[in-house]
Amino acid sequence: MTASPKTQQILDSSLAVFCRYGFAKTTMSDLAGAAGVSRATLYLHFSNKEAVFRAGSERAHAAVMAEVEERLGAEGPAIGRIDAAMNAYLRGLMEEIGASPHGRELFDSNLELSADITLAARRRLTDRIAEVLAEADTRGEIRLSALGATPRELAGLILASAEGIKLAGGPGARLAAGSALFMRILGAATAP
Repeated sequence: MTASPKTQQILDSSLAVFCRYGFAKTTMSDLAGAAGVSRATLYLHFSNKEAVFRAGSERAHAAVMAEVEERLGAEGPAIGRIDAAMNAYLRGLMEEIGASPHGRELFDSNLELSADITLAARRRLTDRIAEVLAEADTRGEIRLSALGATPRELAGLILASAEGIKLAGGPGARLAAGSALFMRILGAATAP
């Protein structure tokens, strides 16, 4: 996503504003003030707060998925790489919003305004984790037959656990700790 410096400036400050006020109560004036631009300048770049939110979601998902790809493509054991990728995913997309008193509203707003972006990122994450699991199983690093699950089924379960941790209200370190515990269990269950 290529954006002008002014657009980047607006998006850089927008998440903090949405986290502070919630989606419903955030105004274009709030967004302009936080970005250090006039409302007129803000309207030159975005038609409304929904457009700001959606652009922020698109940018956040793109950045997080780039980091996920980096973690999954690194050297090392598959379960460790998946754990690192899930940490990047959770931290990048859930941590700040999950810590906000308006977190639930913001997650709901994201699904309403940016469901296509979110679902595309989840599909890509599921696909990539399934690929890493399949490769590790083929190399004998893990044993999926012990679980009676396909790589795709297990990848879906990993993602579902992340969603469960998010819904349980685990911001910050609790999010990462919950994910790490699940990955340790997964590692033990798939050990050759």
